[in-house]
Amino acid sequence: MKRKISYTKFEVYIVVLSILILGSCKPKTESKSTIYAVEKKPNIIFLLADDQTRNTINALGNSQVSTPNLDQLVADGTFFKNAYIMGAMNGAVCAPSRAMLMTGRALFNIDPTGNTIDTTHTTLPRTLGNAGYHTFHIGKWHNGKNAFVRSFDDGSKIFFGGMHRQYQVPTYEFDKGKDYSEERLNTPSDKHSSELYADAGVTFLDTYDSEKPFFMYLAFQAPHDPREMPKEYLDRYDPDSILVPENFKKAHPFDNGELDIRDEWLAGYPRTEEEIRANIAAYYAMITHLDAQIGRVLNKLEEKGLAENTIIVFAGDNGLAVGQHGLMGKQNLYEHSINVPLLFKGPGIPKGKTTDCFAYLFDIYPTLCDLTETSIPKTVEGQSLKPVLLDTVQQVRDGMFFAYKNFQRAVRNERYKLIKYNVDNKVVTQLFDLENDPFETTNLAEQPEFKKQFQMMTDLMAAQMTLNNDEADLKKEGWGVPVLPAWKDKVDKAGVEYLRGLAEEERQMRGFGLDKTP
Repeated sequence: MKRKISYTKFEVYIVVLSILILGSCKPKTESKSTIYAVEKKPNIIFLLADDQTRNTINALGNSQVSTPNLDQLVADGTFFKNAYIMGAMNGAVCAPSRAMLMTGRALFNIDPTGNTIDTTHTTLPRTLGNAGYHTFHIGKWHNGKNAFVRSFDDGSKIFFGGMHRQYQVPTYEFDKGKDYSEERLNTPSDKHSSELYADAGVTFLDTYDSEKPFFMYLAFQAPHDPREMPKEYLDRYDPDSILVPENFKKAHPFDNGELDIRDEWLAGYPRTEEEIRANIAAYYAMITHLDAQIGRVLNKLEEKGLAENTIIVFAGDNGLAVGQHGLMGKQNLYEHSINVPLLFKGPGIPKGKTTDCFAYLFDIYPTLCDLTETSIPKTVEGQSLKPVLLDTVQQVRDGMFFAYKNFQRAVRNERYKLIKYNVDNKVVTQLFDLENDPFETTNLAEQPEFKKQFQMMTDLMAAQMTLNNDEADLKKEGWGVPVLPAWKDKVDKAGVEYLRGLAEEERQMRGFGLDKTP
């Protein structure tokens, strides 16, 4: 018969304490990636596309385009269908878009051209760097070299500029001495820009061995024109099978103030369905090629065992018309040009969720700070989307405001959208019911039955202009602000001719003859 053993409370305490001490002395056998996931803040990979409009992802309803890797991100994360840029004060829309994104500030509270970033505005990578992140930049930087050198710790294949051919891109390697003179340029590569940048991302993930979490900002040039890509991708798309958008027009119905600009030279006048289908096919081919390069980066992240503890952001810096409303570019305030893809994936972020929440790209800054428990600088004006990601709120703002130069203004709420134009003191107003007319084809501004909605949106525009420090006054002639010069009037003659030549070459690649703009 076994003797019953009894212990005092003190003896039990000693036994438990001994077990805990012995356990803490055992050698750690976990892999480095497991320790990393447990002990570190989440890594961040920010993937930014150039000129990719929202409606260009297969999983979100566009069956004409192939995007398997973006589809997987949609399945694994949360997508914001109402994400927008606020606008621009120059034709190179992506410059202020990226400046807003990097500063977390609204359009009229930055250099509205985006060519510089004020030294008093702490950039997103600098904030994360100050919080212990290793910050690494790859690809396009359109906000000046001075802002770059005070933002990042490291980088590779850095392209300072707005656009370039997709091959032979002039890039730099990161220089701790902050020397980015032309003498330090890399030897131009024969690789497509998307492949060049993805290679740098894969190499970074393959070789990163620091204990610090990382922020990798991978800013692609695609699908911005020139629409060059490996032929195998273009061959996947038959222009004859491409559907012409519901809002296709041969020409824009009135002068919106920016009809004669480089983007608009990419198709002839009047627009034809044949040429627009060819442009859309090439646009989709570039997106599919970009998607494949994104897949390479994501596969390496999985291979290194880092995926579970990494936040992934995918976004576009602005949209693009490609034939909609008779336009080709993004120098307008229609949905196709301001509505952009925005997706978050990572620890604790709901999977397979799509939200109607209004968001600006510059909301990404405070959102990433919140998700990583990083203090948000006082200079940041965006709204954190973390409460939306956690399903505690559905909206962070009631309406959205947009501006293009000093002759286009727009607002939208959950259903309606108002756009105003003032070109040579001729005012044109559009009111759209986005719920029933998402392609913005029917102008309700003059219809008596929408008088109440018209006034409501007019009041919203006035309130939003004040809120966002817009100096324009819609009651004054010319809105009381100087007319900003047309893009072609600010670029030297040689620059205009070079870019016009690229546009004409692009048309020839699509199989169309040379046309002069009207």
